[in-house]
Amino acid sequence: MKIKSYLTDTILMLLILIASFSVVIFMQKSFETGAIAQMIFVLAVFLVSLSTHGYVYGISASLIGVLAVNYAFTFPYFEFNFSLPENLFSGIVMLFVSVMTSTLTTNIKKQEHMRAENEKEKVRANLLRAVSHDLRTPLTSIYGSCSTIIENYDSLSKEQQIKLLSEVCGDAEWLNRMVENLLSVTRIDSEKVSVKKVPTVLEELIDTVLVKFKKRYPSQSVKIEIPENFIIIPMDSILIEQVILNLLENAVYHAKGMTELILRVYTKEKRAVFEITDNGCGIPKEKQETLFSGGFERGSPTVDGNKNSMGIGLSVCATIIKAHGGEICAESIPGKKTKVWFSLEMEDTKHEQ
Repeated sequence: MKIKSYLTDTILMLLILIASFSVVIFMQKSFETGAIAQMIFVLAVFLVSLSTHGYVYGISASLIGVLAVNYAFTFPYFEFNFSLPENLFSGIVMLFVSVMTSTLTTNIKKQEHMRAENEKEKVRANLLRAVSHDLRTPLTSIYGSCSTIIENYDSLSKEQQIKLLSEVCGDAEWLNRMVENLLSVTRIDSEKVSVKKVPTVLEELIDTVLVKFKKRYPSQSVKIEIPENFIIIPMDSILIEQVILNLLENAVYHAKGMTELILRVYTKEKRAVFEITDNGCGIPKEKQETLFSGGFERGSPTVDGNKNSMGIGLSVCATIIKAHGGEICAESIPGKKTKVWFSLEMEDTKHEQ
């Protein structure tokens, strides 16, 4: 990355200086004046210092500019002559401009970097707080159920033991999915990591999602609406499966009073749109803006009343879709319905619905 940055800055500096040199020659031929050469190269030094990193390129540009003006645009032409006061003065001005501009640019970039780091720390703190909250409830439940079985093993009936153990298995499975979500975020939440897309058949993707969802929620029905056309979408299928499962699971947990859950997929221009709709309690308007940023506050209505998720699943969804070059949105009418959709670019879009 550093080599690429150095190479980019070097090329940029050379392009600006070459462009300045060309502009000065053009001005000389067009207006028969060479007095503007120093001004053009001062501007060039300013642009180089503003566009590159550190002090080296700005100072180098000022030195090259002084030599170019002295050699090509100052009498005697095509000879170096440093005895003239104006040459010395132009060199000092260019050096001053480069140092001042580089200093200001460096300070601004440092402030931006510090601001970005502070924002990252804030996100990490929010995520840690969310994880602590979301993991505490199932862990407490698992500990309580296991303690009850150990302390009251002889007095508990077989049915009671099975019920408590089932609750332990359910909480353990929920914890496993939470860990999968967090691993997905750490896997792709970096500019150095790119999602590897593989052409995936839509129908196979939906079938896999339904099998996993039915295994977790056998009593919850999902209405499926997908195009009859053969559709292929480049994606990391495991991550997109997790997005759809998270959205369906979020409806099960949060859509209080839900009687209908719909998974619809349709094509629009060159993209495939995945849409999950429920007719549950909806999402309050004040919470919709932070829905995909992990800011879904505790106290949100849930189906089971035990797990008050803070929206880690939705934050994971947004991260995965962004890494795929797609977009994710939500629309909710409190007390009526919620619709969440995301779009992905298709490989073949000959047929549209």
